[in-house]
Amino acid sequence: MDAKQIRSLRPKLKKFLKRFEGCFSRSDTRGHLPVYVEGQLSDLPRKNCEPIADAVGIPPRTLQQFLSLLDWDHGLMKTKLQQLVARDHGGPHSIGIIDETACPKKGGKTPGVQRQWCGATGKKDNCVVTVHLAYAQDDLHCLIDSEMFLPESWSNDRARCRAADIPDTMVHRPKTQIALELYDRAASNGVVFEWLAFDEGYGRSVGFLEELRARRQKFVAEVPVTFTGWIRPPRVTNRRRSRHGRPPKTARVVAGSRPFLSVRQHLEHNPELRDRDWQRFRVKDGEKGPMVWEVKHVWFYPNGADNLPLEPLHLIVTRNVLEPETLKFFVLDAPQDRPLTELLHVAFSRWRVERCFEDQKTELGFDHFEGRSYIGLMRHQIITALTHLFLSQVHQKWRGGKSGVDSVPGSHGGLGPGSILVVHRRCRETTSRPHSTDHPQHPTSQSPLAKKPPQTNPAKITQNRHHNRSTTHLRMANVAL
Repeated sequence: MDAKQIRSLRPKLKKFLKRFEGCFSRSDTRGHLPVYVEGQLSDLPRKNCEPIADAVGIPPRTLQQFLSLLDWDHGLMKTKLQQLVARDHGGPHSIGIIDETACPKKGGKTPGVQRQWCGATGKKDNCVVTVHLAYAQDDLHCLIDSEMFLPESWSNDRARCRAADIPDTMVHRPKTQIALELYDRAASNGVVFEWLAFDEGYGRSVGFLEELRARRQKFVAEVPVTFTGWIRPPRVTNRRRSRHGRPPKTARVVAGSRPFLSVRQHLEHNPELRDRDWQRFRVKDGEKGPMVWEVKHVWFYPNGADNLPLEPLHLIVTRNVLEPETLKFFVLDAPQDRPLTELLHVAFSRWRVERCFEDQKTELGFDHFEGRSYIGLMRHQIITALTHLFLSQVHQKWRGGKSGVDSVPGSHGGLGPGSILVVHRRCRETTSRPHSTDHPQHPTSQSPLAKKPPQTNPAKITQNRHHNRSTTHLRMANVAL
């Protein structure tokens, strides 16, 4: 960043923040927004209310009240941010990424704090957990929504909630439900995701996957090794077990059918997956060189809550070439003809939300919030998302153009995000077994599953219809604007 670019930041920031003036009814309240944002962009070691206020010579209580007490519409600010992203950065290859992050805290007054798993410290710790929705398109990625996870211990103590400004209408709910709320809000504001991606914490919930299918949203979900289902669906019937008695009110799996297995059991014991060839792909270029994974790909029928097969999904098994014991399992709701290269690109795109967390925590003070108000926490996070989006846009513009995320050749020869270079080599297990190459579940070497999945119960399992809908580390220059 040269001196001319540094000098140009202030007018750029002023123009950017002007889009959010409608969130404030009073000019004096509105004037605190650029102060807070410029504090986040500064080189202050701590970026919360007190050091930011001290740096500009105003009482710390001024910014504390700006976050927690003053009347302005942070919900509208979130809406405007999402509409801005949809308008300026919408397009093909857009990926929504759901993830959560934890911020360690001391004491018990910070809203939502309790001992729970904390990724920041790698152990169970006193922390606040928030669920986030990120947006990635070409070489831009940003956080566009967040919500605090309210533990049951807090939800059951309404006096404690009121002391932390947590609304009476807000109760404990699973993180998957919070994620759906974030998704629905973004969709209502015009944000379109070609794909949605998330880790096994969300992928383990069959109900969550079914909610996304009901919304006709394509997704790539990492699932735990215990995720169960069938590669060949069992027969399902509504017939009575004997000639006498009332017919059953619900369907059931026909007696003698193959039982459902976990995805790991299928890989280890089911010939239809175990004996398939591994295909080798370069997923992306990492800091230590190309990241190469081997892949197997079949149709898969998840086990529903009623122990009946749900509509078929793609199942992708991947293993790290350098660490063969490292396995990842993904289920995908995608059209039959989507290339495997595209599906893998989405599956391995979750690093982008992690980069958002890293940039916001290390550069913008995301985890520096020290207040005791839920409203203050949410306002701090939306302003931080605003600041990060501004920097992402400046970064993208100064880089010039929209190069491919991983600098991997696309299908048309250029650089594009829908692309993972295939290493044209097929890898067998050291103890391979003979298997049928014309099995209807066996995809071609180039990815799409060659045939439609077999159907067993048209009323229960129907063909899924779909509705067509090299980023560098973003290092913020600590600039005195």
